[in-house]
Amino acid sequence: MKFNGNTLASLKRGQKGVIQAVDPVDPQVQRLMVLGLVEGAEVEHASSAIGGDPMEFRLFGSGISLRQEHARFFQVAPVSAAGD
Repeated sequence: MKFNGNTLASLKRGQKGVIQAVDPVDPQVQRLMVLGLVEGAEVEHASSAIGGDPMEFRLFGSGISLRQEHARFFQVAPVSAAGD
């Protein structure tokens, strides 16, 4: 089940979000969770390749790249600039 609404795939460059829910049905998504993409983690969309795929995110001071198809398994709540 992929989420409708705000997901990692919907974040704009420079925008931050907090992961609210994860759909762990895909084994690759489970591997990403081991790397720290879990509920409560704050991520920032750092950049994207030409065409938008893959996307690079900053998480705990490190970069991680995800394909949009996998980024849609992570529901996020955007973080306002005032909340930084």
